[in-house]
Amino acid sequence: MATAPEVKTNSFTAFFQSAFGRYVALGAGMALVMSLIAGVWFYNQKPDYRVLLSNYSDRDGGSIIAALQTMNVPYRFADGGGAILVPAERVHDARLKLAAQGLPKGGNMGFELMENQKLGTSQFLEQVNFQRAMEGELARTINSIGVVQAARVHLAIPKPSAFVRDKQTPTASVMLNLHPGRTLDRQQVSAIVHLISSSVPELNANNVTVVDQNGNLLSSPSTSKNNMSMDPSQAKYVNDLQEGIVRRIESILTPLLGEGNVRAEATAEVDFSRTEQAAETYKPNANPEEAAIRSQQSNENRSADATSQGAGVPGAASNKPSAAGPAAAASTPSSQTAAVQKESTTNYEVDKTVRIVQKPMGGLQRLAVAVVVNNKREVAADGKVTSRPLTDDEKNQITSLVKEAMGFNAERGDSLNVLNSAFAETPREVVPEQPFWKQFMTLDYAKMGIQYALSAALIAYLFFGVLRPLLKRVGAPATPQVASSDNSNVKQQEQQEQQEPLKPNGYQENLQTAKQMATQDPRVVANVVKGWVNGNE
Repeated sequence: MATAPEVKTNSFTAFFQSAFGRYVALGAGMALVMSLIAGVWFYNQKPDYRVLLSNYSDRDGGSIIAALQTMNVPYRFADGGGAILVPAERVHDARLKLAAQGLPKGGNMGFELMENQKLGTSQFLEQVNFQRAMEGELARTINSIGVVQAARVHLAIPKPSAFVRDKQTPTASVMLNLHPGRTLDRQQVSAIVHLISSSVPELNANNVTVVDQNGNLLSSPSTSKNNMSMDPSQAKYVNDLQEGIVRRIESILTPLLGEGNVRAEATAEVDFSRTEQAAETYKPNANPEEAAIRSQQSNENRSADATSQGAGVPGAASNKPSAAGPAAAASTPSSQTAAVQKESTTNYEVDKTVRIVQKPMGGLQRLAVAVVVNNKREVAADGKVTSRPLTDDEKNQITSLVKEAMGFNAERGDSLNVLNSAFAETPREVVPEQPFWKQFMTLDYAKMGIQYALSAALIAYLFFGVLRPLLKRVGAPATPQVASSDNSNVKQQEQQEQQEPLKPNGYQENLQTAKQMATQDPRVVANVVKGWVNGNE
């Protein structure tokens, strides 16, 4: 029972002590070392992965992964599956190929719903698909805004009616999911509202509601038409007007006083009411003789006296002129007299003035500007910097420049206040300079250098410390080995060899020593002979 394991152990050891066994062991060791070196090399040469797409829907993610597998593009996931990474050298190629396939679709279906219409589809289903397509297209358009991460649009389009009293206008609701830490200003919200109202027929901007992901109402609630508050466009106009005045004042004073020595603020009162006046004025003619005559009418009436009627002799003789002529007739006494009445009417052109005045919306009513100027700094000959207040001439010069820059108008009621005072210097926070070895780029390069250094050291150790000795042992000649089962005898022999001085032995002495060893311990001799036989020696 005790000899069987010994026989197996001895046979296993003898196999590796043989020439073939040594070659097998050396080959296995060389293969292991070479595989380790190759593994370290490929680990350092792994490709750099970059983000291909992020913030995609689950449906788009499945389609993108299937397309990448078809194109044999390796991929990885990052940010908990929120981003897909591909090798850096294939990012642009993969994006173009995915775009050719219409990926990602963004989770909203557009007018591609109308491409797969089935034969026999009802009118109601066509109307529903058209409304879904409109909602999807509008959501895609809103998603193109940089602040918006995702958008969803709901349209409520009533059925057309032939009765005017039953006619209803469409309404719309927009749900926005903004990027973390980003907000929309009033101008952007107004732009989204007008985008929706302009895309749907008969949709009024007051019927569009915009809500963010937190449930905040972004669009202003619809009020009456008599609302006197300014809309976002009017507020932006006033803000731009005030900023333009401040910018002009600071730009004209900065070259004189230096950077950071001027602060200006402007307040503008703008009238956004639209007025139209029509006046018709009549004035008397200054000089009637020079006035133009429009029309003139004259009338003359003659009437005879009652006592002279029928005084002549009736007949033709009384109607004939006398032979004596007019003089005789004049000398002839007559009792006939006549009454003459003349009337004249003259109409002159009237001095008439018709004036129509239209005042444009956004007229500037009043402008108030305040300017603060720092004390003037002077550099002495020794290099010392001092500050002094401005003189009256310098203040008057600055005031004149500001009036010209702002367009000062005293009749309009504009006001200007220029103040000269020393600016309070705020203590500047001294940021300690980060040591070179703590900088991000330095740490990154250091980590990369350490990684390459450790990889190179490991490869050098495996090559020079393991692989090269194995190659030398393969090329070295085989030497006989003496296998001893008794470790104590080997140790005693080594101790005796160390204690006894080395001296040359002859053949007879060696033979005598071998006989003594065979007599004293025949097992040692048997093991030596067995080693010779197993070693083919």
